[in-house]
Amino acid sequence: MSSARAHTNAGAWLEIRLDAVCANWRLLRQQAEGAVCGAVVKADAYGLGAARVAPALYRAGCRHFFVAHLDEGIALRPLLDTDAILYVMHGPPPGSEPEFVAHGLVPVLNSLPQLDAWQRLAHALGRELPAVLQVDTGMARMGLPADELEAVANDEGRLRGLALQVVMSHLVSAEDPAAPINARQLERFRSALARLPRARASLANSSGIFLGPEYRFDLVRPGAALYGVAPVAGAANPMRPVVRLRSKVIQLRRIETGTGVGYGHAWVASRPSRIATLATGYADGWLRSFGNRGEVEFEGRRLPVVGRVSMDAITVDATDVPEGQLAEGALVDLLGDSIGVDDAARAAGTIGYEILTSLGGRYARSYLGA
Repeated sequence: MSSARAHTNAGAWLEIRLDAVCANWRLLRQQAEGAVCGAVVKADAYGLGAARVAPALYRAGCRHFFVAHLDEGIALRPLLDTDAILYVMHGPPPGSEPEFVAHGLVPVLNSLPQLDAWQRLAHALGRELPAVLQVDTGMARMGLPADELEAVANDEGRLRGLALQVVMSHLVSAEDPAAPINARQLERFRSALARLPRARASLANSSGIFLGPEYRFDLVRPGAALYGVAPVAGAANPMRPVVRLRSKVIQLRRIETGTGVGYGHAWVASRPSRIATLATGYADGWLRSFGNRGEVEFEGRRLPVVGRVSMDAITVDATDVPEGQLAEGALVDLLGDSIGVDDAARAAGTIGYEILTSLGGRYARSYLGA
């Protein structure tokens, strides 16, 4: 289907500004003050299309890319030149280790079983294999816990056959600079580094970059901030907006006072009203929690979401839009320069990460600034 036809047929359009993603990466690289700046492109580049985002970042100068799953790395490898390094943060699922070698991927080893399996493959191949070692400094999710770190640190043979490229950990509350856990994790990470062979160190995610130079080490791993999410809670957002989401008006109708709208009549008109139905619902990732809470924008005017979000549609109160300005087929902004990802997240009671990664596949997508 042609681009023009897709946009005509679709109920909503999602614009992704690749130039803004690259500008955000450059800002983060500058903020990192000498540390190498990678890019987290897991979850299909936070829902925005890793096949388009990662090559754009490569052209901007990025050479270190992080995905979560093996298959994400396999899909991305042919799209980047050989000097791009692709790290798989979940490490090798048991039995998958040869796939990493075949596709030129670097595993993040999170446990002794993963480490041992990778070491066995290195010995079988008769050569060193690249690896990242993750240590747990407080997340209690992935990475070597204290006892496993102790076992590795006390046995030189546990890392034999591995070309250790990076030692990494992950911050718990980096978006809150006042959180005491940040300093505790920094101390634990430094202690772990002192006990392991020399390698690049990586602790800072998007928010961690803004905690200060002591958190940046050698390699930073921004993710959400690349896509416009604010890196520091409660502070002005220095990142450029990346997405614009516009939905078509399917129907515009008048209702009388006391008329209920949508499933369960969760909203009832307190005045004669005009209701616009938009072609976006929770099947498109527009979360059900937006019901009676979210807002959209039309020509500079905010319109509240009224009633429940349904699978394929939302309803908004357009009563205050001057007569004749809004008609069926018009495009209304759900996300953009005025209503950012973080604004939408607050309305839905969630975080910007979930807003981005929930955006569905029915949108007509266009990439700007490629």
